[in-house]
Amino acid sequence: MSAIQSIFFPITHLVEMGGPVIAILLAVSIFALTIGLYQLWRHHGARVGRHQDIRRAIAQWDSGDREAAQSTLVKSRHYLAPILRLGTELKDLSGARQRLEAEAEQKFASLERGLRTLDIIAQLAPLLGLFGTVIGMIEAFQALQGAGSQVDPSVLAGGIWVALLTTAAGLAVAMPASIALSWFEARMDAERTLAETAFATILTPTESDMAAQAKEPAFHVA
Repeated sequence: MSAIQSIFFPITHLVEMGGPVIAILLAVSIFALTIGLYQLWRHHGARVGRHQDIRRAIAQWDSGDREAAQSTLVKSRHYLAPILRLGTELKDLSGARQRLEAEAEQKFASLERGLRTLDIIAQLAPLLGLFGTVIGMIEAFQALQGAGSQVDPSVLAGGIWVALLTTAAGLAVAMPASIALSWFEARMDAERTLAETAFATILTPTESDMAAQAKEPAFHVA
């Protein structure tokens, strides 16, 4: 037996025992794995979870070093950097927060694309497994009925464990999908918290800003 055959033989044997439900769950598991890897690739490219540049820029802006903050944002590869840079360049702050939040939400929605599918897989896989078990139990009891008085307990037990195989397969697909979904959602929640902190810092005048505004001469119209 070749190496490829040794890899695929257990899979084909499992599909033969579990029937079409196992084949569907196998396809769903491959699809879920593809979504998870794609999400990891996108998060890596967008630098999700790596907040050093953004936090440095926030601290520089909050301390009054505006040029350093803008320079840090220009150099940063984080996906929120262009939005924050836009916030630092706005002169009119009326409606600025709504605009920045809308821009950020578009980025969040793009990075969360595919998570809904993972959620569906996590919920649907156990139901598919249970469906396969019910079908298998029906077939096992039909065989039991057909055997009449010549019942072989080993045959019945074999039919039952094969039927339960689909439930185990459904749970095996659902649990990793659910864990991955929770992990991705937690990362995006952290991104939203970071964005809220950054917007509040950039758009809230500091004491030096208010002092500078207070020193500006007031013009009175006669």
